[in-house]
Formats: sequence, C-alpha cells, structure tokens
Amino acid sequence: MEKTDKVNRVVVELDGTTNQFLLNPKTFSTGSRGYHAQGKIEVPSGKRYQVNLLFTEIGSKPKKTE
Repeated sequence: MEKTDKVNRVVVELDGTTNQFLLNPKTFSTGSRGYHAQGKIEVPSGKRYQVNLLFTEIGSKPKKTE
C-alpha cells in the first residue's frame, strides 16, 4: 500500500457511546488492499463489545495470470 501522512479514523456509536478507531492500512491474505481497525466499546449499561472493522478496496485484488 502507498504510504500517506493522512490519519484515517472511523467513528462508531453504540447505545449513545461514541468511540473513534484508527484505520490501519492492510494487505489481506487474498492480496486485496484496504484498512483494518479493532478495539472495544463499553456502553452505559456496563456491557463491553469487541469491535472489528474491515474496509476492502473493491478491485484491489491482483488479477490471476495464466
């Protein structure tokens, strides 16, 4: 993936609780490129949730050569 100075973040809101997650560039095992973020959110009721986010660039998977 290309290096960039931009910081990519996504905001997730669950039960009124807002968290920001940093999107890290990732090359997936399939060869596709995109971003990945993970973390945890705790909502007012005290429940905790694990969050996994994947953003895959459409068409980024290398073409098969014959």
